[in-house]
Amino acid sequence: MKMLSLAIFVVILAVTLGITYWAARRTRTASDFYTAHGNLGPIQNGFALAGDWMSAAAFLGFSGLAALYGMDGSLYAAGALVAFLAILMLVAEPVRNTGRFTLGDVIAFRMQRPQARLAAVLGTVVVSLAYLVPQMAGGAALIKLLLGVPYAISIVVVGVGVGMLVYVVFGGMLATTWVQIIKAVPLLGTATVLVALLLAQFGFDPLAVFAAAEARYGPQLLAPGNYLKHPLDQLSLGLSFAFGTAGLPHVMTRFYTVPDAQAARRSAVWLMFLAGAFFLVTTLIGLGSAALVGQDVIRAADKGGNLALPLLAQYLGGGPGSIGGEIFLAIVVAVAFATILAVVAALTLSTSGAIAHDLYVNVMRGGRVGEREQVKVARIATLAVGAFAILFGLLAQGINVAVLVILAISIAASANFPVIVLSLFWRRFNTAGVVAGMTAGLASSVALAMVGPAFMGADALFPVVNPAIASVPIGFLGAVLGSLLSRRDPVSEAQFDEVIFRANTGLRDDASTGPAHR
Repeated sequence: MKMLSLAIFVVILAVTLGITYWAARRTRTASDFYTAHGNLGPIQNGFALAGDWMSAAAFLGFSGLAALYGMDGSLYAAGALVAFLAILMLVAEPVRNTGRFTLGDVIAFRMQRPQARLAAVLGTVVVSLAYLVPQMAGGAALIKLLLGVPYAISIVVVGVGVGMLVYVVFGGMLATTWVQIIKAVPLLGTATVLVALLLAQFGFDPLAVFAAAEARYGPQLLAPGNYLKHPLDQLSLGLSFAFGTAGLPHVMTRFYTVPDAQAARRSAVWLMFLAGAFFLVTTLIGLGSAALVGQDVIRAADKGGNLALPLLAQYLGGGPGSIGGEIFLAIVVAVAFATILAVVAALTLSTSGAIAHDLYVNVMRGGRVGEREQVKVARIATLAVGAFAILFGLLAQGINVAVLVILAISIAASANFPVIVLSLFWRRFNTAGVVAGMTAGLASSVALAMVGPAFMGADALFPVVNPAIASVPIGFLGAVLGSLLSRRDPVSEAQFDEVIFRANTGLRDDASTGPAHR
């Protein structure tokens, strides 16, 4: 099995490295590096977005939560399914029309002071690193299952980091996009085969899977309260998904890769169709794993439940030690590993873009930087981000990766989303509001997450798993109070009319993030 899985992964890696070489020869300008020059079609971008969204959390975490906690775990998948409605209806078009490379561009178009850019960089870096950690943890869990390497010294954490660096440093957005597209196809194909084999065990009756899980572990498995124990947990989870996805830098910057707002909206529709089909079956996979493999076996392999899906694949292929079981397990592990590699690349690209474009180019150098120098700085930033991702990935042992991802999304909902929305839709909003809102949202969401059940268990000081129920209002309150208690900014308020014009028409000057030509 080890050699087969490694061989499959080597083939996937060879194909993606070939794409990186091809993309590197076409990546010369900052626009090429950050946005693939905005030339992607909506179908291409939709597949790439689906690849971004179907991360380790979806492939491993959601199914693991359903296996261990039943219908409570299914709420995570349901939230992911509808998460892009807010993006499609509220912010996809305005963000695409008012920004250029990063979310910081959207904010800084009105807020001309460097403090606004710095706040945007802080929000992007914190959210992206929080999202990176579970991807690395998922990779480590897979390699531990495949090779028996202890987590603490797992070479996959370093391997994922190094592989991601190659994609981003040399190929930029173009390589990352095509890597996402290529991995999305085998991921969806593998999930389809897995569900077909699972349903074949139960006469192709999905309800029989639920009944089998209930028969083995009792009716409580299908009742609420197994994981989300507080009455506000479900509401907080919904708020995280509804608002947090629109604050994820690696997702929102993908709307800059298409030529116009219509293509951005169509990309979101393709994403909802592709990823939605996948999320619908993660509950079925999780409950099937509980019924056939058993929760004790799943916890023994990884106490966070992250290996429920691979273990189910092994069972359906014939069981441990069988040729079919080892082959199917090897395929699933290779596809999941490729999935993690691609998502980590996208996260690293958005983070390095914020550091290079927002911090170095626009804050430190005042925009006076040539194209080649900007790309060089972005590549150096990629190396730094990769090093931090590898370090933090080693610290995430034993926590379900879906829980970690939703905590990252909660941070995005609390810090990035209020600032983006108010920048686009409130004239009175100013730089002080940006700084206050970002600081309040980041501090409250991180602090409440660290003292919540996800990290402190029964000793938690904050009773709700996802902090969004408290931290999102705190983020908005900080932004509003910061704006109202500070001096009015005539420049920011005057630029609001330009924001509305650009958000609704898409007319802009591509040479700058300043006012558009009318």
